[in-house]
Order: sequence, then structure tokens, then C-alpha cells
Amino acid sequence: MDAFEYGTLYQSLLRTVGKHGERSAYAVPPMAGRAYHPGGLEITWSQTLAGVEEKRRIYADAGYGRGHRVAMLFDQRPEFFFHYYALNALGVGVVPINPDYRRDEIRYVVEHSEASLAVVIDSRLEEMQAVAADIGGGLPVVSLERFPDRLPTPTMPAQSGVPDAATEAALIYTSGTTGRPKGCILTNEYFHTFGACYLSLGGRLAMREGEERLFNPLPLHHANCLSVSAPAMLLSGGCLIFPDRFHAGTWWQDLIATRATAAQFQGIIPNILLKLPHRAEEREHQVRFALCAGVEPSQHEVFEQRFGFPVVEMWAMSETGRLISDNHEPRSIHTRAFGRPSPWVEARAVDEHDVDAPADVPGELVIRHSAAAPRKGFFSGYLKNPEATEEAWRNGWFHTGDMVMRDADGVFHFVDRLKNIIRRSGENIAAAEVEACLTAHDKVKQVAVLAVPDEVREEEVMACVVLRAPQEAAEPAAREALARELFDWCFERMAYFKAPGWILFVASLPTGASAKVQKIHLFPAGTDPRREAGVTDWRALKKQKRAAAH
Repeated sequence: MDAFEYGTLYQSLLRTVGKHGERSAYAVPPMAGRAYHPGGLEITWSQTLAGVEEKRRIYADAGYGRGHRVAMLFDQRPEFFFHYYALNALGVGVVPINPDYRRDEIRYVVEHSEASLAVVIDSRLEEMQAVAADIGGGLPVVSLERFPDRLPTPTMPAQSGVPDAATEAALIYTSGTTGRPKGCILTNEYFHTFGACYLSLGGRLAMREGEERLFNPLPLHHANCLSVSAPAMLLSGGCLIFPDRFHAGTWWQDLIATRATAAQFQGIIPNILLKLPHRAEEREHQVRFALCAGVEPSQHEVFEQRFGFPVVEMWAMSETGRLISDNHEPRSIHTRAFGRPSPWVEARAVDEHDVDAPADVPGELVIRHSAAAPRKGFFSGYLKNPEATEEAWRNGWFHTGDMVMRDADGVFHFVDRLKNIIRRSGENIAAAEVEACLTAHDKVKQVAVLAVPDEVREEEVMACVVLRAPQEAAEPAAREALARELFDWCFERMAYFKAPGWILFVASLPTGASAKVQKIHLFPAGTDPRREAGVTDWRALKKQKRAAAH
């Protein structure tokens, strides 16, 4: 079936309930002390539909429909799916909010998305109400846990028409290079394309209908889980398992307790698990395979041999609606190979003129569905930013901003990112957003934020700061105190993971003829910026403050 023919996600839910109603749909592992479902939870597809229908009636009675959006700050609550499919049935787009976002970031998302309603967990209710007051009180806010039987009527009436494959299902915000996150408009067809692509890959990723139990510890507000894992399980009648977050200490017992048959994660997780002491549990699971983006080649074979299942490398983006995967043997696990084009996607590596790069020569990865329908199944565009959308789609190909090489056999290998993005523990951080935050501080004249290597988190945020009064950081004690002040400034205004883990005060920043900062010239080639004299390391504090905030 063509992904467009699936219709809406709600219609796929009805089909799945008809075939697999009594099979498990969603599960969370037990965790003592957690605020919700500490003993774990497992719900069937039929139970999911019952929860959906209850919420659908409430939303419909209030007048929600096509053209509306509902922002949700749910922090991994499985009840999210009741709202997700209920709103989908009515043609309402869901706007998932990163629970690590702070007040200013939340305000930007709800304002930019023009959300008609915010559904929020109780612990963040006052914060969201304050945001609503900031924007003039036009955003009703209700509790997720104490969801009312009657909702405020939207200020704008719903659009006419019946939801279909082309209707927006979600608006996911992804970091760009211009500071503020961009809202990716994602339709029902997009989600069905991602799920159907995943299910069709076969090889080491062969899925069994109605039998797979897919464990994904990545947050539901991210495309990795919501766009890839969730629709794959919806279409196949499998069970999506998700904890509140990744827990290294209970990873294996969680997989065993939830009877997981597959896993999906980012490359940081193999790195962490390999550092744990050996234990019997690590070979007592039922996992048949894992899908992973960015596993370190030196750890790939070691991980598979120790834990007993293949880790299949992949590439995807929030915008793409499909993935590329190295899922057929022989896999190139000692390299950064992520696979070949498929019937789902055409791919090339091109130079700055969009001319094909020769084999084994780096070029930007550009992709499309086909020449006849290049954008089929992709995101519909960046909300309120048609210029960025068309720039990404120049010459009929989606420009990913990732540098890759194509080998003689047609396999693509990841090289680096062209975009000014820092990749920390699976989070994409726009350097420009951190720079804007720091520049707003009275003592900062200029700042350049860049990625530096991190042995655990892949990359960490480093800020090189030019002060208005450089003498204020002349002495070591004063330098550390001022760096701490800037760290706290960022931590109070942005998600914790965006705060700089390293801060270095510099006399000036190198600029080019256009007066733009040339980050490539900040340090001589081969220099590790983390070893520069006067640098301060805030990674431990970052971790401590994040734990205290949760």
C-alpha cells in the first residue's frame, strides 16, 4: 500500500485494532520512585483506542478540528498517545514540547506554532500558565493528568473538510543554523512513509507482524521515536516500549522485564553500555537487533560480540520521512557506512555546485523520493519560513547539510556535518542559539560557540567569549567566577543540554572579509580547545544541575 493510501494515523489505528486488538501497543518498564506508573504499564491496542475515543469526544465537543494545533508538554507519559490519535482523528496537529525547554523556549514554540491549547503535566502547569500570560492570555492551559471533560472553545473556528493523508499530524521543532528552532510540518503521509520504510527494510532489520516489542529510550518529542518507532509499531501491530529516559544502570533489566525483541537508540548508548561491568543480564535478553545512528566504528564489533545482537547503522533526519540503513550483510561495521539508496530514497553526494562528487570524495548528501515526485513523503516545509524550505530543496533535491562519501560499491559513509550544529547525546544544538543567549549578557561583547569532542556524549558545547571588560577575567578566581555566572545565565534560559560545558575567555575572534566570525581559525589545526590555558570545565555542574532540576 502506498503511504498516501493509509490515510490518517487514526485510520491506521482502527485497522490495527481490528487485526491486533488484544496485543500490546505501548509499555513502560517499572521504576520505583517515578511520578507516573512506578510499577510499569502495558496497554493493548484496544485499550489505546478506548482512551483515544474518550479524548476525541472531548476535543470534538469543544470544536477542535482541521487548522488547529495543540501543544503538549507530556514528558514521556504514555497517555500522550490517547491525545495524539484523538487529535489526529479530528485533523488537529500536535506540537510536542521538549520537557527540558525553559520558559522563553516554550514561549517561542507556542507563539510560533499559534497553538490553540496547551496540555501540560501538573509539574509544569504553572510555568505554562505564566507563558500564556506572557503572550496575552490567549492560550488556554489544561492538565494532562486531570484532563477536563469540557475544554475552552478555540478562538478560531476549524477549517472545513475531512482529515486525510496530506493533513498535518504534528509540528516538530528542530534546531537550525539561524538561532531559533524551525517547525517541521509533518503530515500523516510523512509518518506512514517513515513507518512503512522501516518495516520494509528487511535483512538484519526484518520485522515480524504483531510480534515485535521495540524499546526506544529516546524522547517521544523527537523524530527518532515519534516519527520512526511509533508508526512502525502502529502499522505492524507491535509494541512500543519507552522509559522516562535512558538508564544505563537498569538498561538490561528493563529490556528483560519488558520482553523487548528490538531496540533503537543513538551512538552514545553503545559507548556507555560498553563501559559498564560485565553482568549475566546482558546476555539474557530477547533482543534480535538494534537500529542505531552514529555508532563509533571502534566499538561496533565489540558491542555486537559482547551483547549478542547486531547494531544496524542508519541515517535519517526529522525532515526526510525515510531512513537509509546498512541492514544487509556484509555490513561495513568497521567504518561509518550507513547504507545505499533504496526504492524509498534516491541519494547523491555533491559538491558546492550540486555536481556529483567522485567516489571516495566528500560531498554533501542530497536526497529525494524520485525525479517525478521529489518531495513525496517528506516534511511539508518549515512553518512560516518558505525561504528556508526552498533553500533546502534547491535544484529538486533536499540538502541535508551532512558531508558523506560514496564508495565504489555505492555505499554511503558519514564524514561530518556541514551545518553549524552541535550533536550532544542525540540532541541537535544550534550554536547560534547559544551565542544569542550569551551575547545578551551585559558583560559579553562577542561569542563563538562550537562543538568539541566528548568521550561520552559525542560532542559538547564550548563557548569562546570576548568580554566587554577583559580585565574582569584577568585573575584565575575572577575568571572562574565570571565563567560560572555565564554558565548559570545560560542554564536559566535554555534547556540544560544547550548550556556550555566549556568556557574560554579570548581577546578577540577571527573574522573574514565579510566580518563574519571564522570559527575554523579560532585554534590552530590539531589543537584541542579543551586544553587551552584558562579554559573552565562545567560538565559536572551541568549534570548536577540537570539532576537537581528533575
